[in-house]
Amino acid sequence: MNHQDLIQACQSEWNEYTEHHFVQQLALGELAHSSFLHYLKQDFLFLKQYTRAYALAIYKARTLAEMRMALPSVQALLDSEIAHHVAYCGEWGISESEMEEEPEAFGTVAYTRFVLDTGMSGDVIDLYAALAPCSIGYAVIGAQLLASESTVLEGNPYANWIKMYGGEEFQKGVEKSVKQLDILLNDIELESQRGQRLCHIFKTATRMEVAFWQQGLDDA
Repeated sequence: MNHQDLIQACQSEWNEYTEHHFVQQLALGELAHSSFLHYLKQDFLFLKQYTRAYALAIYKARTLAEMRMALPSVQALLDSEIAHHVAYCGEWGISESEMEEEPEAFGTVAYTRFVLDTGMSGDVIDLYAALAPCSIGYAVIGAQLLASESTVLEGNPYANWIKMYGGEEFQKGVEKSVKQLDILLNDIELESQRGQRLCHIFKTATRMEVAFWQQGLDDA
């Protein structure tokens, strides 16, 4: 099996995630600033836990090659993606220390602890199945938005977000991680109990991505 099998096993949820109203409004520049700021602050907290999960992947790794596999993601999260959130919020008067003090929303807690618990209770492949919807989905969304004629970039306050996730650096990073995931999945039969468990993990994380977008609209 490969990552496409995971996506196809939850195609309806995947479409809901990658084509969510939050994303559509963001692409048009019509998303309320309060919704985006709520999302950014929660995503900052999410990414801290997400980084811990990739660090857990190093601990769970069975070989040096698997340990090295997780390191670039840890570095990218700490050096690039989280820094982007800090800079973005700084433009709107929200400091890193204020984001650190922001309470986690219920959806943020549920999603991040699901990923960490999956990694703690399962093996490294279980953990990567729980991590995958975030990175793969954001790459899909970024690429779709940049390619779409309906996306507004000029004058869109969220243009930098679109350019970051649709940009070459992020796209190449995800492409590399997808190839590594496919190597881990290669010897697993889709219809086996193991394969179906991985599909369930991936589907659950995808559903939580949908809920994460929605809380940005509902809780702002």
